[in-house]
Amino acid sequence: MRLRRPTRYLAPIAAVMVVAGGLAVATPSSADESHPHGTETTRSPEAQTSCTAEQKKAITKLGDNFASACVAGNDLAKLAANEPAVAAGESDGTPNMHLIANIPKSGAFESVDALNSDLAFQGRYAFAGNYNGFSVIDIKHPNKPRLVKQYACPGSQNDISVYGDLLVLSVDSSRSNDTCDNEPQSAEIKESWEGLRVFDISDPRDPEYVAAVETKCGSHTHSLAPSENGRSVYAYVSSYGPRETYPDCQPPHDKISIVKIPTRAPERAAVVNEPVLFPGGGYTNTAGCHDITTYPAKDIAAGACMGDGILMDISDRENPVVTEQVTDTENFAFWHSATFNNTGTKVVFTDELGGGGSPTCNPETGPEKGANGIYDIEGGQLVFKSYYKIPRTQSNTENCVAHNGSLIPVKGKDIMVQAWYQGGVSVYDFTDSANPKEIAWFDRGPFEDTSTIAGPWSTYYYNGYIYSNEIQRGFDVFDLRDPRVASAKRVKFDELNVQAQPSY
Repeated sequence: MRLRRPTRYLAPIAAVMVVAGGLAVATPSSADESHPHGTETTRSPEAQTSCTAEQKKAITKLGDNFASACVAGNDLAKLAANEPAVAAGESDGTPNMHLIANIPKSGAFESVDALNSDLAFQGRYAFAGNYNGFSVIDIKHPNKPRLVKQYACPGSQNDISVYGDLLVLSVDSSRSNDTCDNEPQSAEIKESWEGLRVFDISDPRDPEYVAAVETKCGSHTHSLAPSENGRSVYAYVSSYGPRETYPDCQPPHDKISIVKIPTRAPERAAVVNEPVLFPGGGYTNTAGCHDITTYPAKDIAAGACMGDGILMDISDRENPVVTEQVTDTENFAFWHSATFNNTGTKVVFTDELGGGGSPTCNPETGPEKGANGIYDIEGGQLVFKSYYKIPRTQSNTENCVAHNGSLIPVKGKDIMVQAWYQGGVSVYDFTDSANPKEIAWFDRGPFEDTSTIAGPWSTYYYNGYIYSNEIQRGFDVFDLRDPRVASAKRVKFDELNVQAQPSY
């Protein structure tokens, strides 16, 4: 049975986005009210929210970190009548950035509550996550991509990775069982399930579900790191939001889960360790991580862990060690994701201000909040260099904040393409860490239904083209033609998981 979330619950979100924004430390949420992933606090419920109960219920159902738009103090009532850089119904961008193809959402993934999410690539195929499952898209001809498989398997947010014959999905909403025939079920029920799903994609057009692994507090995201001999691949599972009433998600949850998946016997996948990353609690009592990026070739990883950014040594895959921890108490609200440069001497951390459900790309919020934080790694320490945020104003109904992106493989340069939800797609050069500069962009005007979440979730460069999973409008393909990135077209990968960063 496909999960159905009535669209009538989405109508209050426009009001949420106008009255709630993001200048306070974010409060996590999850995919549906069966597992809201709220953090425990001693403040009264009235003091914790700037939304009505109906508004918070509606936006919480959309999952991810969207309910942060309702955190007390996130009051956008003082916003001016901000006019978007691109008008509704139109699109615009730099002359070097060309949208060459789009596959609209369809079938089980068509509704506004079936959000498109992350992307992974292998050979001629793109694998696209969706809150209701995943799609397999043939991109042999990038200007004519073809949907070849839609696999319905509800359980947001279906963060996705591929490795050899395996596909891994993250489920961070409490379900009635571990099959694809499930419904939402309260995390207060011990028998409820959430965690990792593993599929056999030896035939990408006909995936086979082969394993399910339950993990503490579910799996919001995961990142892969193969063993040295290649016989297993490890999934570092990030999750958060413990509660005393959740039997499988108990506070303080200052840990991650590590799942070992034997490549020749994936049905034997199992949790092999739950290392505590924050024995001292972390900033603002960090209770888990949102995302980890591994760099297997260098045996390092970077974690975005709610209130903290960290570096890890992962030379022992089952026993990672935190080697550096940094906070930004002035401008960062929610450490969301991390990207190394190719040499492993820098990290770009993103801040998901307002949970991705708020309009934070405007003069009132400013250029430093909801931005990327660019850090150099000097002597093993993270040293802050600058912020980068798109310079274009978005309207007060456009959710906009730094989200998922990847490097463009230009040797000797640090260039990144990135999704900004309804802020569109931005390409910027951070070779000079202290002075990042945008070199290309594309943006659609406000989504026609201003009562829901839209915009690019993930935007990645793969084998000569830019691919973007737009939450509502579908799968986009861009051709970036610019002499500064022309050499990247000669770099080819057999496989790409952005959260398991390759070297080029």
